[in-house]
Amino acid sequence: MASSAEYYRKNPKARKKKAATDKKINARPAQKKKRAEANAKVRARKKAGKSTKGLDYDHATNRFVKTATNRGRKGEGGRKKKR
Repeated sequence: MASSAEYYRKNPKARKKKAATDKKINARPAQKKKRAEANAKVRARKKAGKSTKGLDYDHATNRFVKTATNRGRKGEGGRKKKR
């Protein structure tokens, strides 16, 4: 199966549509807050003298995890919802 990156490279109309959707999602107040929180955590970690190379801040677990793990989850972050 081809990667989504390959698909969007080969399909300019789909790429444009996805870019528009992503732009709307990233402009949401909740998404801005989430992004600001992650950026603050990265700054704090760097200030503490720790590296963030190859790591993402995971909002589900509130800690840093491997980028591949965090971005490779299926669906809504691939985590179980609290009941």
